[in-house]
This record gives sequence, C-alpha cells and structure tokens, in this order.
Amino acid sequence: MKVLVTGGSGFVGTTLCARLLAAGHAVTVLTRSGKGAGRLPAGVEACVGDPTAPGPWQEVAAEHDAFVNLAGAGIFSRWSSEYKALIRASRLDTTRNLVDALARRKAEEPAVLVSASAVGYYGPRGGEELSEDSPPGEDFLAQVCREWEAEAQAAARLGARVVCARFGIVLGGGGGALGQMLPLFRLGLGGPLGSGKQWFSWIHQADLVTALLFCLEHEMSGAANCCAPAPVTNRQFTRTLGRVLGRPAFLPAPGFAVRLAMGEMGSVVLTGQRVIPQALMRAGFSFQFPELEGALRDLLG
Repeated sequence: MKVLVTGGSGFVGTTLCARLLAAGHAVTVLTRSGKGAGRLPAGVEACVGDPTAPGPWQEVAAEHDAFVNLAGAGIFSRWSSEYKALIRASRLDTTRNLVDALARRKAEEPAVLVSASAVGYYGPRGGEELSEDSPPGEDFLAQVCREWEAEAQAAARLGARVVCARFGIVLGGGGGALGQMLPLFRLGLGGPLGSGKQWFSWIHQADLVTALLFCLEHEMSGAANCCAPAPVTNRQFTRTLGRVLGRPAFLPAPGFAVRLAMGEMGSVVLTGQRVIPQALMRAGFSFQFPELEGALRDLLG
C-alpha cells in the first residue's frame, strides 16, 4: 500500500514509518517543513504542508491508499484557554483536511484511515473496566476525543474503512511519558501521584506500532483501544518502575500540589481510566509486552 502519515516525525511516527517500510509499504510523511524530513527513516518520502490548513498537499495525499493520522499538539502541559484551543484545532482541523484529501482519490479500491484518539475518550471512571463499547466521558479531553473521532468517521461515509485508535499512555525509550518520569525516579525521588489509586492504561511503543500496522492490514473498523491488557494503578506503576531501576519510589506528590502545578491537566493525571483492548484481542492481536514489568525491563535494559 501507499501510506500517508501525519505526525510521522514524532515519537511514535518515526518508529511506525520504519515498520511500514519493513512490511513492504511505500510511505509518505506530511511535514510542516523540510526540517522534519531530516528526522525520517531512509526511504520515507516527505510532503511539505500544513495539515491544519487546506493546500496542495491534499492532491499528493489523494494519491495514497491508506492514511495514518497521528498529528496533534501534546497534552502534557499546563492548559490555558489558548492552549486548549490548540489541542482541539490541531486534531480536528488536521483530520477534517485529511478526510477532504481522501475524498479526492480516484482509485476504485476503498481507502483505509487509522486515526489516533485516546483513552481520555472515556473520561475519569474510577475502577470501572472499560471496553470500546463503554460510553464517553464529559470532561475536556473526552469532548475533544469525541469530536476528533467524529471527524475521522466522516471518511466512512466516503466508503473508507476507518479505525479510531484510542491510545493509552505510550511507554518508549526515546521520550514520551517515561522520558519525563525517569530523571526523578533515577534520583530516588519518584512516587505515586495523589492517592495512587487512579488507573494507568499504558502500552509499550513497539506494541502500539504493531497494533497500528495490524489495524491497517486487517479488516478492523470502529474504535480500537491501543493499550496493554493489564492496566495498573499509579501506585503499582511507580513501585514497578522503582523496582526495575533499583531505586526507592515512595515519595508521593500530594494531589493539591499536582493540581497547583498542572492546573486542569493535573485533574486528568489524578483520575485515569482502566481500559481493556477488547477489539484488538478479539481480532487476534498478540501483545509482545502484556505486563508492565517486562515492558519496563525491555525499555530500560
């Protein structure tokens, strides 16, 4: 297949592009500037364009068979009203423009769109076990995810097969959430956030990339939770990370301090979701790293 990737020069995207090439697909990454092209694996084509705005890039996109939509501003930051608008627009505008490009295709074969979403779709739900059939939440991130997925599902009305991949927290060796945690934990200053009872739905970066490839190549459609089958509480996560690093991990960050430092985003960190990848497992997907300790030991040596 000829696959177009948005967000292809990012944390997950670069690894995905390499896997797509290894699987025999032709890969084009939509990048805002030539600088992004320098971070791409050898063999990946670059198309310069702003995905949040219509442009000539859409004609290039229309020549492709499949689309993986990973673009979006990061959420791990303090949210001002302006930044919340950026979080929403970077996802909705990109997806809408990508679907508009898909509508210009002249090929007879139906297109495939795998579009990122997040387990934040479910909102804060305590210890309730959540599958793809569970209803959405009502907080800011849940609203963004609902709107994001609605933009992607517009492609289904054009005859495309659409998968909305709801990411858990991605654990990888080159950055992401784990990269932000490691400095404190290596100093022995890590610990649970707030009560530590909130659920943490995670996935190893390698499993996420394999899952995205699986969604492209198999007849899946609709929502797919992209997270490991064994979610843990925040307290379990911190203990496991401390054990893997050989460091103590018992210094808690009080909930009020997290909210004071992170604002509205702090409430998201202190709640969480217990999410199960039911759709992937029913489709026969096999996780290389289903358990947290094995995943962390692989990433941290």
